[in-house]
Amino acid sequence: MNLQIRQREPELMDQPGLSDSEHGNALMGLRRVNWFSRSSSIFWKPLLKLAQTSGQRPLQILDIASGGGDVSIELAMRAQQAGLDVDITGCDISEYAVRHATELAQHRHLKNVHFFQNDIFQEPAEQKYDLVMCSLFLHHLDETQAVQLMKWMSESTRHLMLINDLRRTRLGYWLAWGGCRLLTRSPIVHTDGPISVAAAFSVEEAEQLAQQAGLTDIHISRQWPQRFLLEWSRV
Repeated sequence: MNLQIRQREPELMDQPGLSDSEHGNALMGLRRVNWFSRSSSIFWKPLLKLAQTSGQRPLQILDIASGGGDVSIELAMRAQQAGLDVDITGCDISEYAVRHATELAQHRHLKNVHFFQNDIFQEPAEQKYDLVMCSLFLHHLDETQAVQLMKWMSESTRHLMLINDLRRTRLGYWLAWGGCRLLTRSPIVHTDGPISVAAAFSVEEAEQLAQQAGLTDIHISRQWPQRFLLEWSRV
């Protein structure tokens, strides 16, 4: 696998005709991967800082391409334990993923997390949020779409924009190959994990995309395991 350049292939999760059983197993597998990768922890520190400095109550958060909802739900539970007043909304193009996420939030008895179906490129939300975030979505996009997403996210946040995604590295590729097989039995996750890394942007490429989107003073930090967090705040 040549990881010097992006290698984009269709992912099984994105294909039409996926059964509810296959989709559900894949989402549960991704939840384990996100737990192992500490996805919610990557967002928690900047979220906490914003909550402590912003006067907005509740803190309104939008999670784009929220998938099975586990990252949104983990953040809501952390906020509840920390006594923070937050209202988290997740949107995803998949009707099944939205239903799955909603049921999971109800099972956890969370009233401050909501999910709705939406294609962000067809119907950008008109409401502004204090924090607009997305996790493991950027690598699904081509360069034009990635710039469009960053522009829309920056225009839709009052304060902070966060993008957490994979880094395209050889170590990341093999971690995805082995980790997905250790953490889940879903053949969809087994296949899509390494494909996702091969399609991911490098840190330098993510910086270039942000510049094309007109964003200045961005901060990109490398995160474990083989991820990055792009932060941009409205001054």
